[in-house]
Amino acid sequence: MSTHDRYDDEALRKILRQVRSIALVGASANPARPSWIVTKYLLERGYQVIPVNPGLAGSELLGRPVVARLADLTHPVDMVEIFRNSEAAGPLVDEALALDPLPRVIWMQLGVRNDAAAARAEARGVTVVMNRCPKIEYGRLSGEIGWTGVNSRILSAKRPKLAAKGFQKLTIEER
Repeated sequence: MSTHDRYDDEALRKILRQVRSIALVGASANPARPSWIVTKYLLERGYQVIPVNPGLAGSELLGRPVVARLADLTHPVDMVEIFRNSEAAGPLVDEALALDPLPRVIWMQLGVRNDAAAARAEARGVTVVMNRCPKIEYGRLSGEIGWTGVNSRILSAKRPKLAAKGFQKLTIEER
């Protein structure tokens, strides 16, 4: 995964299977914001998401306590997801690299790319994904959505697990 221009589906699937806890930096309390939507989606898929936002610290977001910064995490996380711009990603990667133990993955959202920060993280053995959304990748890899971001309605012989009444929720484990 060193070029960061393209990611192997199996490598992304492996990350999404192994990660259980995620510190989501740049979480928003506004349901119209992508970070709120992604937080909700990941929580619904069984991930433990810790919202990180200094303006919301001490409150709750989607039932999860919000911390001000990565240093305020009370337990280790598998992944740090960065919902900030590319320039802000550099110092945030450095904050993530100060955690003990280190997260296994640093994931930068769509439109976020900082190659120098990625190189620092990879030099420490941390896997880096840039300019991708875990919600989109999970949905795409599970068959829940296609690359266009909507349900592709592709017929399959695989029976989906119905997680709730009225809608279909596929899991990445089934493919």
